[in-house]
Amino acid sequence: MRVPVRPARSDADEQSRGVRLPRYIAGPLLQVVKRLILANLVMLTAFLVVYLDRHGYRDINGGDVGAIDAFYYVTVSLSTTGYGDIVPWTDTARLITALVVTPLRVLFLIILVGTTLEVLTERTREQWKIAHWRKTLRDHTVIVGFGTKGRSAAETLMRTGITQDRIVVVDPDAAVVDHANADGYAAVAGDATRSSVLLRARVDRARQVVIAAQRDDTAVLVTLTARQLSTDVRIVVSVRESENVPLLRQSGADSVITSASAVGRLLGLSVVSPSSGAVMEDLIQPGSGLALKERPVTRAEAGRSPREAEDLVVSVIRGHRLLPFDDPGLGALELEDRLVVIRRVSHGPRTDGENRRGGQGPGSFRIPRR
Repeated sequence: MRVPVRPARSDADEQSRGVRLPRYIAGPLLQVVKRLILANLVMLTAFLVVYLDRHGYRDINGGDVGAIDAFYYVTVSLSTTGYGDIVPWTDTARLITALVVTPLRVLFLIILVGTTLEVLTERTREQWKIAHWRKTLRDHTVIVGFGTKGRSAAETLMRTGITQDRIVVVDPDAAVVDHANADGYAAVAGDATRSSVLLRARVDRARQVVIAAQRDDTAVLVTLTARQLSTDVRIVVSVRESENVPLLRQSGADSVITSASAVGRLLGLSVVSPSSGAVMEDLIQPGSGLALKERPVTRAEAGRSPREAEDLVVSVIRGHRLLPFDDPGLGALELEDRLVVIRRVSHGPRTDGENRRGGQGPGSFRIPRR
């Protein structure tokens, strides 16, 4: 009994499996109209060439070759039918047929069978695009899980200056990946707990990873896998239960957000003090009103207390420590410090600090179709 042997996958096939880049494709009617226009332009070009040299062609039925004869000759020539009733007679006409009409005939046939050729070359072009994309991708953001939390995280990142092409989505649901791809995100379909899937998203060269998995145990495994692939990448994780926060920090997460507790606290605050709840909701909604920002200390602020800063300072980042603005040991602000401030969102140009910060951050592979 012979056992069928599956062909070995090449490295390029393995790395491209599950990766999809966004594409933007015109509708089928528009594609057909465009090809018809191209075919008619080719036919018109051939007609003009033949008609201008119509005296070099001979009609076996007698008489001069006119516009209708030239058009007839072009149609039967481009379609490779060639009845032989109108033929090039002079050397000039034969050269024109060989050097002009024949290439136009080939071009005309390529346009007519363009759909077939496109199908045949689609896989090669897609693999080349994915290989080029993976080669140039670095310092990007990987979002694991593209549900409500993951999508909101992506939108917030883009509002802070990270461009959409610097975000890569990873999700096990192919339908979710299709939606992300249609929205313009590069996406990887696969289980993010597997290192091979995260490598397709180039987590090893990413600047940050946002993990918004549906289950806490999945979030732990993804965090462990991502940290194993890169010791430098910043990992931010969302979990449902606060009891899992220590485990995630031990697994390598830099920041852990407890979604259930955070929502519960906001609900309770809104009940006790509706105005306070509205302010907190405004702070976490980028784009308008008040917003939390992280920025460097300006030279004018250096040497002063946090209360004398231009914005309302909430915390001061000094080294690897996050200090409240009223910490007794904080003292005066230093140029190396960074400030977490509350400010009203401005739609004008960002400050130098914000520009620098925005520049830092921004299965199957899918790249958006264009």
